[in-house]
Amino acid sequence: MNLANVQEGKEYIVRDVQTQDEELNAFLFSLGCYSGEPITVVSRRKGSCVVSIQDGRYCIDSRLAQAISV
Repeated sequence: MNLANVQEGKEYIVRDVQTQDEELNAFLFSLGCYSGEPITVVSRRKGSCVVSIQDGRYCIDSRLAQAISV
């Protein structure tokens, strides 16, 4: 299952980040989005969603949300 299909407000564990872009992988890693870390979808907006990772909240687009497996 990917992050675009999860229930809002429920905590999930990141299994994998499936992107071909190494720079994007490094960016997500710097945010704390890597295997084994808890992640929560706080809300959804048109074409994006707000996620809570560690102690921060970030807005990611739906394409990136589909690349994050939980």
